[in-house]
Amino acid sequence: MPEFASPTRDELALLEPLDRLALHNIVLVATAQQANDAFKVLAACTVLGFDTESKPTFFRDQVSEGPHVVQLATPYKAYVFQLFETRCREVVAALLESEHTTKVGFGLAGDHQQIRRTLGVEPRNVLDLNVVFRKRGYAKEIGVRGAVAVLFNRRFLKSKKATTSNWANRHLTESQLVYAANDAWAALLVFEALGSPVA
Repeated sequence: MPEFASPTRDELALLEPLDRLALHNIVLVATAQQANDAFKVLAACTVLGFDTESKPTFFRDQVSEGPHVVQLATPYKAYVFQLFETRCREVVAALLESEHTTKVGFGLAGDHQQIRRTLGVEPRNVLDLNVVFRKRGYAKEIGVRGAVAVLFNRRFLKSKKATTSNWANRHLTESQLVYAANDAWAALLVFEALGSPVA
């Protein structure tokens, strides 16, 4: 099988940006009622985009207390769960444990570890899209940026400031919501563009 190189930073910079999921299509889930409403929608889906965010660690050997935020996306909306409320944690745990719904994302090994520790559940039916690309000849982890470039010839916008922001805050900023939601949503777009692959 031939080996393909992921796009370089310079190559990515030349591409037009991918249109992002707008704020009005992003649902913040922070209360029990919001969690119940989100569960009705998400539990009916067969595939969801999936990602998590955690407050950054700053010292060597410092253990992350995340995830602080879990994102699940449909083709039209993304749900950003904060995990302070018990019912939010219960709903996220149920969705991640569900065999009925495939959760797709990039670089999910670290997410699994944190979810086991924080939510006490084993995520099931999860597909890491890096594995799919590796089987298609990409030697390194391609990540969401590389995958969007390869499949759509577009640049996926990621804010460095949002990446390293405090995801444990009770009040998430608009830029945090857009960043988190689009990570999960773009993973679902990639999955659909690949023709619903299996690892």
